[in-house]
Amino acid sequence: MTNLFQAAGMGRDAPRPLADRLRPSKLSDVVGQDHLVGPEGVITRMLAAGRIPSIILWGPPGTGKTTIARLLAGETGLAFEQISAIFSGVADLKKVFEQARIRREQGRGTLLFVDEIHRFNKSQQDSFLPFVEDGTIILVGATTENPSFELNGALLSRAQVLVLNRLDAEAMNALIRRAEIYERRPFPADAAAREAVIAMADGDGRYFLNMLEEVFAAVPEGGKPLDTENLARTVQKRMPLYDKAADGHYNLISALHKSVRGSDPDAALYYLARMLVAGEDPLFIARRLVRMANEDVGLADPEALHQALAAKETFDFLGSPEGELALAQATVYIATAPKSNALYTAFKGAMERARQTGSLVPPKIILNAPTKLMKQQEYGAGYRYDHDQPDAFSGQNYFPDGMGREKYYEPVERGFEREVKRRLDYWSKLRKERGGAS
Repeated sequence: MTNLFQAAGMGRDAPRPLADRLRPSKLSDVVGQDHLVGPEGVITRMLAAGRIPSIILWGPPGTGKTTIARLLAGETGLAFEQISAIFSGVADLKKVFEQARIRREQGRGTLLFVDEIHRFNKSQQDSFLPFVEDGTIILVGATTENPSFELNGALLSRAQVLVLNRLDAEAMNALIRRAEIYERRPFPADAAAREAVIAMADGDGRYFLNMLEEVFAAVPEGGKPLDTENLARTVQKRMPLYDKAADGHYNLISALHKSVRGSDPDAALYYLARMLVAGEDPLFIARRLVRMANEDVGLADPEALHQALAAKETFDFLGSPEGELALAQATVYIATAPKSNALYTAFKGAMERARQTGSLVPPKIILNAPTKLMKQQEYGAGYRYDHDQPDAFSGQNYFPDGMGREKYYEPVERGFEREVKRRLDYWSKLRKERGGAS
């Protein structure tokens, strides 16, 4: 009797996906990760030394984490156990640990591969520690999230973090060649479509092979190769990898900020576009532009802050997609503005000194004296009203008496701050002449 799975073509002998059929049989066949499995790779050296520590494999989806773990077990003769932190609980962990303990007593080690290990909570992560420490298991965890934020420090200290790269065009072309060998015919797409399908994969080898399989299935042997227009109808393009609560979010906003700070408007526009295409909240970007204008431009060009605030107001008024052009304008303006972090540095210094000096009282000359007693205590005595002085500048010292004069703000010789520096230098000269501390 035919069951539902057999009717759906999912019987025991059903064909496997191309990504599974082309799964490497040895570590040297893994593409795009030569720094790990190449002739001089980290894992290659570990195997040559005969010692495999516990490992955390950190990288984007479809870069070979599961494959590397499985092949490591094969090349070391360890029993391979695989669990997923999404579907496993405490009972599953206890069972795996007990089986590993029995194997160890029988003289065989266990490589435990934990997919999405960052999904385990703190207590679940802690449960690995004694079994890792005594060698009952070699732990290989896989995560797409930054281990520094998602894994316990105790677990991280007992494992070596290895970073996998998203697959580049060279690696993708190697996968195409393997698919062509398996299918026994050239990939049925022209050069432009070939480049397009590589771009669509966004560095994910598993997704890429699934798209190749769709294209091979859509074009019969001897059929006309697909161009980019027909390719778009054959495969579904997915959104770029981007989690607004995780690394993709922080990596791109960091790249945008540093491109603006580095006065590179083209790179800044690229990362701005990346974030918008991926669905980032434009108002989050606007808030960060305001911060860039304050932190990296400051008084070197006060208009930068106005541009950032105007971009926010414009987006509120127009919405998307028209308002996004205002974000682009602010990004380019701030990127091309003269840079200075003098104000940012000065404020940080003043805040630190304020914490250190506590409750030092300002000098009496600048304290008001609204009562008779305060006048008797000489509050306000000797204060010289600046507007009545030559050049509207008295040159008096306004720091607390027990502190002395300090300097936090050092304007740069760029943009508007060049003028600010000229004024400060002039006032410093007058202050010396009129008896105030310099």
